[in-house]
Amino acid sequence: MISAEQIREHMEVRAADGTHVGTVDHLDGPTRIKLTKTDSGDGKHHLIPLDWVDHVDAHVHLSKNARDVRSQWATIN
Repeated sequence: MISAEQIREHMEVRAADGTHVGTVDHLDGPTRIKLTKTDSGDGKHHLIPLDWVDHVDAHVHLSKNARDVRSQWATIN
C-alpha cells in the first residue's frame, strides 16, 4: 500500500490510461484522497481511496482507468 506521506496537496492525479482525473486537495483521513472541486468539471469534490493508487512520483498514478474512476469515486459538495 502507498504511504499517505508521499501524497501532497496540489499533485496531479492520473488514471491508469494517463488521463488527468483531478488534483489533490488534501487527504481525507487515513484512507482517502479528496480532489479539488475547481478542476472537477461538475464543481464538486470527489473522494478516491488510497487503495486505488498504483504509485506516486511527481503525480499520483491510479490503477484504474478514467472511466472506472469517475464511475466509482464518491462525490461530495
